[in-house]
Amino acid sequence: MKNVFLILLVCFGIYSCKTTNKAVSSVSEANTTAQDTVRIANDEIEYEIIIIEPGFNFWFESRAKPEGYYSQTFLENRNRIYVTEWNNRVLNPSRYNPNLYEIQIDYESHIDYGYEVNYKLYNYFIYFQIHYKQRLAAFVPRI
Repeated sequence: MKNVFLILLVCFGIYSCKTTNKAVSSVSEANTTAQDTVRIANDEIEYEIIIIEPGFNFWFESRAKPEGYYSQTFLENRNRIYVTEWNNRVLNPSRYNPNLYEIQIDYESHIDYGYEVNYKLYNYFIYFQIHYKQRLAAFVPRI
C-alpha cells in the first residue's frame, strides 16, 4: 500500500492498577485490540482505513445494515459531510475533545474509493456518533 489515508486510533478503556492482574490484562488487552481492529481497503487505488476501536467490530457485525442496503452515492454524500465536520473538529481542539478527534481524514470527493470503503467508513461514523453521543451533521445518526 503506497498511501494510508486514515488510521483511527480511538482506543478508550479503563486499565486496572492491580499488580496481580498485569499478565491477564496484557493478554486480554492484546486480544481486544486484535478483535477490535477493522481494516478497510481498496487495493486497486491503494487506500486503506484501519480502525482500532473497542466495541466497533461487534457493533458492526451485529447492528449495521447489510452491504447493499445503501447506495454508494448515499454513502459518499454522507461520508463527505461527516469527514468535513470531523476534520473541522480535529482543527479545533480547544472546542472539541482532542481525545475523540485526533487525526484528520484524507477523503477526497473526486476519488472513487469503492463501495466497501464507503460502507465501513459510514458505519464507523454512525457507531462513533451513537457511542460517544456526538453529532457530526444536522441529521440524527441511525442504524
